[in-house]
Amino acid sequence: MADPSSYRPKPGQIPDSPGVYKFRDEHGRVIYVGKAKSLRQRLANYFQDLAGLHPRTRTMVTTAAAVEWTVVSTEVEALQLEYTWIKEFDPRFNVKYRDDKSYPYLAVTLNEEFPRVQVMRGAKKKGVRYFGPYGHAWAIRETVDLMLRVFPVRTCSAGVFKRSAQIGRPCLLGYIGKCSAPCVGRVSAEEHHELAEEFCDFMAGRTGAYIRRLERRMQEAAEEMEYERAARLRDDIGALKRAMEKSAVVLADATDADLIAVAEDELEAAVQIFHVRGGRVRGQRGWVTDKVEAVTTSGLVEHALQQLYGEERGDAVPKEVLVPALPEPVEPIAQWLSERRGSQVSLRIPQRGDKKDLMATVGRNAQQALALHKTKRASDLTTRSRALEEIAEALGLDAVPLRIECFDISHLQGDDVVASMVVFEDGLARKSEYRRFQIKTFQGQDDVRSMHEVIGRRFKRYLQEKQKSGEWTEEPAGNAPADGTGVNGSGVTPDTGVTPGSGPVTALADDLETDPLAGRPTDEDGRPKRFAYPPQLVVVDGGAPQVAAARRALDELGIDDVAVCGLAKRLEEVWLPEDDDPVVLPRSSEGLYLLQRVRDEAHRFAITYQRSKRTKRLKSSPLDAVAGLGDTRRQALLKHFGSVKKLRAATVDEICEVPGVGRKTAETVAAALAGAAPSAPAVNTATGEIIEDDGAPPAALSAERGQER
Repeated sequence: MADPSSYRPKPGQIPDSPGVYKFRDEHGRVIYVGKAKSLRQRLANYFQDLAGLHPRTRTMVTTAAAVEWTVVSTEVEALQLEYTWIKEFDPRFNVKYRDDKSYPYLAVTLNEEFPRVQVMRGAKKKGVRYFGPYGHAWAIRETVDLMLRVFPVRTCSAGVFKRSAQIGRPCLLGYIGKCSAPCVGRVSAEEHHELAEEFCDFMAGRTGAYIRRLERRMQEAAEEMEYERAARLRDDIGALKRAMEKSAVVLADATDADLIAVAEDELEAAVQIFHVRGGRVRGQRGWVTDKVEAVTTSGLVEHALQQLYGEERGDAVPKEVLVPALPEPVEPIAQWLSERRGSQVSLRIPQRGDKKDLMATVGRNAQQALALHKTKRASDLTTRSRALEEIAEALGLDAVPLRIECFDISHLQGDDVVASMVVFEDGLARKSEYRRFQIKTFQGQDDVRSMHEVIGRRFKRYLQEKQKSGEWTEEPAGNAPADGTGVNGSGVTPDTGVTPGSGPVTALADDLETDPLAGRPTDEDGRPKRFAYPPQLVVVDGGAPQVAAARRALDELGIDDVAVCGLAKRLEEVWLPEDDDPVVLPRSSEGLYLLQRVRDEAHRFAITYQRSKRTKRLKSSPLDAVAGLGDTRRQALLKHFGSVKKLRAATVDEICEVPGVGRKTAETVAAALAGAAPSAPAVNTATGEIIEDDGAPPAALSAERGQER
């Protein structure tokens, strides 16, 4: 515990101007980010008598070892910089809202030549129009199904669209009138784009004028005795009204607004948001957070506004935002919202009428969300605690294994040998800590040797990180693998698809409210290091031979404080080093369930990586090795000649006929193909057909999967 007076700046050093400040711990990790209208006055509040501070603030200032600040021109700039730094450093003492699920949106891809209507989750993309979020994906599909009768916009994937264009025949939706079939030219790109714009206008709430226009057209058709067209328009109007009925009118004045409500107790807070467009509820979402800092309802609202609109622009920020309490001061956040929208945004507390009643409804949803979250968390905590205690008791551990790492080897008959490392902390998967390895020190099928190599490489990196930080001063014993690294020299492959994430949980049950990242080694900029924290338990997928190999790798490095066990698939037996007989856990044991989940996750992660490597290898082409030949020109060459075989037989002049390929490039391609031995013809194992093009057909891949491990 640090004494705040040891790093307190001198009074004259702190400027009396707006700015953003960061507290760092002894490892240099950013643990808190805040903003202030006056840095001098705000920081002075942290360095008063500890007895007068809020308990959470007291914990923060005694955990910190340094404070630094950045001066900005206005409070709005301070708000933006605070949001950016919280996203970048993920400070442990800042309130961070987490979605309880990934909400689906109704998305219209207006950035494509032929816009598509679809369900989308995750980060928003530029040029795509979003509506929602919705509570369930099926709700979106029901709405879209009704709307396609009137707005027959494309909903098919790129593959289906391309296939229909090639064969000149639309899909089923094109035949039944729920798609305008731009794939076969029934409508032009401009007409289809206009149709998508009308769909977006209707979803945005501009419904009344469109329905009135359809009603006039229906009456005109009836007067002209075109009864079939009038009946069609009548059915279209009915479909649109049924779609509108799915979102009831809550505000009679057709207001566009977001309503935010907060439910909180001493430890946690839940936030609920209703998105109202055109007077109708178009979406709903919710967040839950631990109150790791001393924060009021106004502060929770401010953090929610940053989370909700930090990445939004334009119409995604509504004209009106209704909240239960105004941030203090309110002017900077209101100005920030207005800048993001591009016009004035009203931020206020509803006082009377329909908006106050609707705010009460949102508040009840927030209360229910908080109660449900606490019920789930208590049940989940109890189960995970029991599972970890059973594992500790069965394996004879001194303490429960709060961090478990599991390793698995995967290959296809000795080819493309890879390994996976998955991490479970406090009984939950920590996917940002997953790592993948390639086995490169030998060729062939040897799971025991592969396991020894991977364990050695992972823990040699751990010792290297300890030496860098000064926490490990002795030279490790033994003969570790010479490289000691992963595929790219860091112990991981370059294409992991994940980034280093959070560190270990330091407490369970009663201590779970404390920070799960405490003590995690970090770089100078405050970001977590890779492989810098050891597990309490290493689990390997296999029996006694794999366990012995893992234990031998740890002994060679002089590591004796990490337990090792193996889980054999045949009878789900738990093997320990140097034990002749396995440990058999009861079939109903929560500890066994947890070990099985860890093992199965490691197997899934390893086999997914192994399949991706094999697919890339089978799809490789002699053109891949041609220097200066990118994907675009490579595809152009294959499209022009039809196959690598025909391209190999072409002359330099014929290759030059391909658009974008000059003579020098053509000569390079011809020389590369002439020097490369032609590959054996691929065979479709389902039909026996010989495929002349390079690469294996999907059927061959399917047949191989039956023999992979």
